[in-house]
Amino acid sequence: MSQVRTTTPLAAALGAVAAVCCVPPSARATDEIQVYNAGIAEVGQFTIQQHLNYVPLGVKSPPFPGALVSNGSVNGTPEFAYGVTDWWEVGLYLPFSIQKQTFYSDAFKLRTLFVSPHAEQRSFFYGVNFEFSNETPPFSQTRWAMEIRPIIGVRNELYEFIVNPIVDIGFGKYGETDFAPAARLARKFGPDLFAGFEYYADFGRIGNFKSLDQQQHTLFAVTDFKLGEFDVNFGVGYGLTPASDRWVAKAIIGYAFPAPGTKDRDHATVGPINPMAHASQRLAVDQVLVR
Repeated sequence: MSQVRTTTPLAAALGAVAAVCCVPPSARATDEIQVYNAGIAEVGQFTIQQHLNYVPLGVKSPPFPGALVSNGSVNGTPEFAYGVTDWWEVGLYLPFSIQKQTFYSDAFKLRTLFVSPHAEQRSFFYGVNFEFSNETPPFSQTRWAMEIRPIIGVRNELYEFIVNPIVDIGFGKYGETDFAPAARLARKFGPDLFAGFEYYADFGRIGNFKSLDQQQHTLFAVTDFKLGEFDVNFGVGYGLTPASDRWVAKAIIGYAFPAPGTKDRDHATVGPINPMAHASQRLAVDQVLVR
């Protein structure tokens, strides 16, 4: 692939961030707690993830009249993704929440993700994800919303550090533009075994951040591992401010269907899979070939 082909779509996508950041925004949900690592499905490959999060001790007051509260809730979403090119993936979310044995649907989300090709082989990688949401009244005061999630990361054979400086936008009367960054620091401890920390925050409206006690700041201890053919990300988070949920448990279970022309999932980078695993595997293969 030529340099123009791999960089032009990303440049256009990143340029669009500035264009939409001035549009007025929406409340954040807890259906997906994940730091994007620029890993995507192979061309023509389908992947599926199931996000599940439980809040045993959380905020007990609703963020707006008629809204659901996070305390005691189970939240999640099945996520379906498809690799279009080696730098572009599209996806569909179906978020939900279960509270007091009642199921609530948050309609759907569509996403389009642009990344540096073969990010799992790079020491420096980047990308941007655009997510368009159709939300229901118990979850948000705005019917339509958008998330812009830049991805910037560095890694070597043992460590990786990733930042997602997220901008949330809600459209309509109650919409506002929030800054809600996320970050991840992880270390490899063995084949398909990683552990580290993830940090999630919501500072509030850009240009008028909330006071510290009203901001959301949560630190998770996380691990990534394989369970047979499934890839698992599990973490326990602790809220650092009064406006944060005090305790949150999260899990992501992912499966990548074989890519066209293959019989296994050797190149799959679905969801919580840490691309460091694939990078080390390919490095070992390259060393054997050289010998």
